[in-house]
Amino acid sequence: MLPLDDRLTAGTAVLLVCGLFAVLLVFCWEVRAIMHSLHPSLKAVEGLAATLVLFLVLFAGSYYLLDRSAPGSFSEPLNRTDALYFTLTTFTTVGFGDITALSQTARVLTMAQMTGGLLLVGVAARVLAGAVQAGLNRQRQESTVSQHFGAGTTEELEAGP
Repeated sequence: MLPLDDRLTAGTAVLLVCGLFAVLLVFCWEVRAIMHSLHPSLKAVEGLAATLVLFLVLFAGSYYLLDRSAPGSFSEPLNRTDALYFTLTTFTTVGFGDITALSQTARVLTMAQMTGGLLLVGVAARVLAGAVQAGLNRQRQESTVSQHFGAGTTEELEAGP
């Protein structure tokens, strides 16, 4: 559904970098939302899903545009489904080998996806787990304060009469 009719140019390369930055911003926003959520574990699953989908679609679009602008970059021409398939096999490290990156540009882009995928799985999982823990700790503290001082949230208690 994305309007990917152009070829990979300097402008679309800048859009890729901006897209990666947007994935990072969405992830940071999700971490903050997790810490303040009433259901931090559920919010973490939602945040990881949103970040992961953006990351994968971004690379699938990049592979598709690269193949359109430089035919022969992959072992076979890529349509949108093939680009997503290649992205998922690379991300999951399955690598069936039916579609392979042939050009140097395609290989560099694939390596960038591999590195980003490792960071997304490793670092993001750690950060999300920390955010969930912080959210649960905040809830426990609010519950303890409310039980100790009576009904009301910490914000109501801080506001005073």
